[in-house]
Amino acid sequence: MSSTSVEAIADAVLYEGYILYPYRPSLKNRQRWTFGGLYPRAYSESQQSGDAWSMQAECLVVGTPHTTLTVKVRFLHLMNRTAGALVRPLSRWPEDDEPEWRPVSALHVGERQYPTWQEAAEREVAVENVELHELTSDGHFRRFEFPGSRSVEPVKSPDGQIAGILVREQQSVTGAVELGVQAIGDDVSKLTVRIMNETPLSGAAGKTRDEALMLSLASTHAILHVAGGEFVSLMDPPEGFQGLAAQCHNVGAWPVLAGDEDCRDTMLAAPIILYDYPQVAPESPGNLFDGTEIDEILTLRILTLTDDEKREVAAIDHRAGQLLERTEALARDQLMSLHGTFRYSQPRLEEDRHA
Repeated sequence: MSSTSVEAIADAVLYEGYILYPYRPSLKNRQRWTFGGLYPRAYSESQQSGDAWSMQAECLVVGTPHTTLTVKVRFLHLMNRTAGALVRPLSRWPEDDEPEWRPVSALHVGERQYPTWQEAAEREVAVENVELHELTSDGHFRRFEFPGSRSVEPVKSPDGQIAGILVREQQSVTGAVELGVQAIGDDVSKLTVRIMNETPLSGAAGKTRDEALMLSLASTHAILHVAGGEFVSLMDPPEGFQGLAAQCHNVGAWPVLAGDEDCRDTMLAAPIILYDYPQVAPESPGNLFDGTEIDEILTLRILTLTDDEKREVAAIDHRAGQLLERTEALARDQLMSLHGTFRYSQPRLEEDRHA
């Protein structure tokens, strides 16, 4: 396994849809956090809206009872960032109390602006070095909890006065990872990984989607690794495994082989459909956070933003600012490399080469 290549793909999956084109709060997308979102169970079951509270990945493992499994579940824990204007400017931060403030859609301080926005923190839950025979009877159930938080950041004006604040708030989220193994052939087992959002939510039937969203697990996916065994491709199962592969039932997650090509010790169970051994295109200058859109189109669109729009993009957060800075710094040959590249998904036949 190449951990670098797997992590690069997993990070791209983690931030799919993080910002969403066209990258600024004043022109909002109708719905953010659309990939791998797991909502509180109570909300999903009361609303019957189709918003999932769990996902399931199943795949085939060839190995012995002592084959060792490690599962890493990753998601984004959402955070509300509220821009606040102070009722009166302050020369220094009060020691004992929070200054009086009012929420605003955007805080304008000098030439900079700080919009009210949603940010996210990366979370990971790992179940490490579990032998398959430990999962064949009662399985393995791992609960997790990430507590809520609140922080206040003062924003200073060019003259040193404290002109406003940024308030960041996260709510506590809880969930569980369930692992199970079922022997279905000679040295072949079906591995089941289930991820659930069990965050309590009172009065779920009356909650809006936006209210439930802040208690969700966003961009949820899992990296599976075995030692002393190997996974079987579900996209192209070898002869003799097709029937067994058809028994795998995946809901909201699709496992594919990942890492160095021809290695079979790692799978990525992503909320978007990928092929075996996915890779970040070498021409890609960096993550565009935009749901598998085409790099060239998005890059050109970023470059055509007005100066005011670019200032708004830069104010979103550090990831958006880095995206804008990186895109504007692209050299001509880097831009040209995004256009007109041909790749073959499988070897061409001999007659095709000489046609």
